[in-house]
Amino acid sequence: MDHELPPRALIIGGSLSGLFAAASLRAIGWEVEVFERSASELSGRGGGLVLQPAVLAAIAFAGLDAGSVVGVPSGESIFLNRAGQVVQRSHAPQTQTSWNLLYGILRRGLPAGVVHANQQLLRFEQHAGGVTAYFAGGRQASGDLLIGADGAGSAVRAQLLPGLAPRYAGYVAWRGLVPEQQVAATVRELLQGAFAFQHGDGHMLLEYMVPGGDESTRPGQRRWNWVWYRKVAAGAQLCRLMTDAGGTLRRFSVAPGAVKPRDTEALRQDAQVLLAPVFQQLIAATGQPFIQTIVDLDAPRMVFGRALLIGDAAFIARPHTAGGAAKAAADAHALAALLRDEGGGIDAALRRWEPAQLEAGQALVRRGMEAGNRIMNIQPLEEQ
Repeated sequence: MDHELPPRALIIGGSLSGLFAAASLRAIGWEVEVFERSASELSGRGGGLVLQPAVLAAIAFAGLDAGSVVGVPSGESIFLNRAGQVVQRSHAPQTQTSWNLLYGILRRGLPAGVVHANQQLLRFEQHAGGVTAYFAGGRQASGDLLIGADGAGSAVRAQLLPGLAPRYAGYVAWRGLVPEQQVAATVRELLQGAFAFQHGDGHMLLEYMVPGGDESTRPGQRRWNWVWYRKVAAGAQLCRLMTDAGGTLRRFSVAPGAVKPRDTEALRQDAQVLLAPVFQQLIAATGQPFIQTIVDLDAPRMVFGRALLIGDAAFIARPHTAGGAAKAAADAHALAALLRDEGGGIDAALRRWEPAQLEAGQALVRRGMEAGNRIMNIQPLEEQ
């Protein structure tokens, strides 16, 4: 599709990876269209995450208005025992943000009409200098480049790398968000300004503060974000847990409000037995906890002619790396920078882009597997 019009990218997936790609490419003069399979707005989904420099760099590259504050700082890490005593304390300044805040920054940076909801990709075809995508309902679109940013269940990856799918790691993450003022003053006093952990036999809970649901970082309007990693056997036990309140089996997550009441009640009962009192209170105060399976995925390639994979469509690293959003941002930022600067055109830029992003993704996945297996006391398959 060689022409004098601006180059055009078709981006499959409207979550963070897709929006980072859209914002970065628009910053270098590309036209973009984003196709999201969900029929509803994604805002309000997701939990907290640690803010990484790559995220800020991608936002700055795209020229987006992130405001003066994009997260909540913490100054130390603390480890609690079952009785609630602080058994370890270390200086560890960092900033925590939320999926919702990043999504809002990226989404507001795109003009109306760029993101198309309720668009399920059926297939795509490559031809001389371009790609054409076909969607359920009869829609089709053509561009110079197709970017698979459609996450763990990527339809783009299924066509490019059939048979490659995320591998279950043997445990899940229960997650929740609690308004800052909705817990007792004693909880706030202990956890204020801290990134808190509790390790147990085959489980780990961590907690930190993130912006509020309205993206506010003002004291009193923020939220406590907690994650409790717990072993769940593959097979019937996992299927029972990942079947939502409506009876649908979910592969990767059961959303807030969709967890079966008996599973939420069992979680709270287990917290009373296994967790420190402050963490018990956080879980008790969580109205709609949600569940994510912990999985690993590492693609052997990212570029396939004029189609490519970024973010979780290519690599899924366990949350212990705190690197998922950062990898998505870095993929998009690096791609746009090379497409802007590479004198040899799109194909030459893609050839230069893939090796570094492939190496970074593979390293991140390995690091996550090592950390997670150590934390959860899981023996790697090759050692069993």
